Amino acid sequence: MSDSLGIVTAVLLALLVIVVGVLSFRLSERAQRSSQERGSADADVGSDLSSLLAHLPSTSVVLGPDDEVLRASAPAHALGIIRGGRLAHAELVGLVVEARLEGGSRAVQLSLPRGPAVGSGRFVASVQVVSLTRGRVLILAEDRTAQIRLDDVRRDFIANVSHELKTPVGAIALLAETITDAADDPEAVRTFAESMGRESRRLSGLVQDIIDLSRLQDADVQLEARSVLVDDIVDEAVERAGVEARARDIAIRAGRGGDLAVHGDPALLVTALRNLLDNALRYSEPGTRIAVAVRHGEDDLVEIAVVDQGIGIDPTNLPRVFERFYRVDPARSRQTGGTGLGLSIVKHVAADHGGEVTVWSTPGRGSTFTLRIPAARPTDPSSGEDAPASTADATTGTLVTGRHRTEGPA
Repeated sequence: MSDSLGIVTAVLLALLVIVVGVLSFRLSERAQRSSQERGSADADVGSDLSSLLAHLPSTSVVLGPDDEVLRASAPAHALGIIRGGRLAHAELVGLVVEARLEGGSRAVQLSLPRGPAVGSGRFVASVQVVSLTRGRVLILAEDRTAQIRLDDVRRDFIANVSHELKTPVGAIALLAETITDAADDPEAVRTFAESMGRESRRLSGLVQDIIDLSRLQDADVQLEARSVLVDDIVDEAVERAGVEARARDIAIRAGRGGDLAVHGDPALLVTALRNLLDNALRYSEPGTRIAVAVRHGEDDLVEIAVVDQGIGIDPTNLPRVFERFYRVDPARSRQTGGTGLGLSIVKHVAADHGGEVTVWSTPGRGSTFTLRIPAARPTDPSSGEDAPASTADATTGTLVTGRHRTEGPA
């Protein structure tokens, strides 16, 4: 009896061991499968996070609990925000500490040194630090340097426009009051009326130049481009400048370009050349002449050079001649009706056509402004020096190029 009981007990223990073993195996298998699923899910989340960060417009960094970099977009390395797997700036580290302690997010604007990959100097960043789960932190940074610079340029432009408009408007108001007081003196009324006319024309020209420049600076500007003969552009610009040239006793001589053509907006190109002629007229003395030379230059560019025998430009002023409202001789410019925007308009017209404008000048001997525009069709380039294409007596001088720059309009 006892032997039978012992056998039954042994069998039951064996069955219990088998059942426990099977259950343990199944539980282990389930745990392993769950762990694999969690690992796969974590991998999917990590992959999705990397993809999300890569498509964000802002520079992004994800930090772990020990401030180690878990994920970072390419600009974070280029801008120097992270180096050696860590944040490179103490200001950012401080924001991360605050976000962890207090939770939520922090948004600030910081001036940070640039990374070696994007040059020297500093950049202004709009930074947002967000506290995540498990001690992780997300940093989003946007480089606002260019936008801030553009805002500064716009503010300066508005200030300059206000100043420039104030002068003719104030003069017209004063002249109108003076005419009223001199109503009994026909000669005085006539003199003041002529002055009012000049100031009105100056005001009208300034407003038109501001409108033209604003259109050219519009990122969505649409050129009405077509193939146009250079001679047609030159002829129309010279004709428009003819009245003022005759009034100043200055001769304009234009060379011929034959079948040379450019691909561009005829109205804008005529405006640019007319502005160069107006500039030459304002700084030339009576009895002198202005030459317009045309040739096919290097890099398949058509060159239209306006050469004067005027007062010339000092080398210290040359780098700024294409800036808005900059005048080499402010008194002379205002006396002759200059707005200070003509050369800036020329620069933008050239840039919008894929070209450039350069100035070559010798004080006391004259200046040459050359508009270079891509040719409409291939032609055999002519040989020539980099100096002005003209018969004018100019053998030495300084050359400056006016191009459209990325930090914003000049």
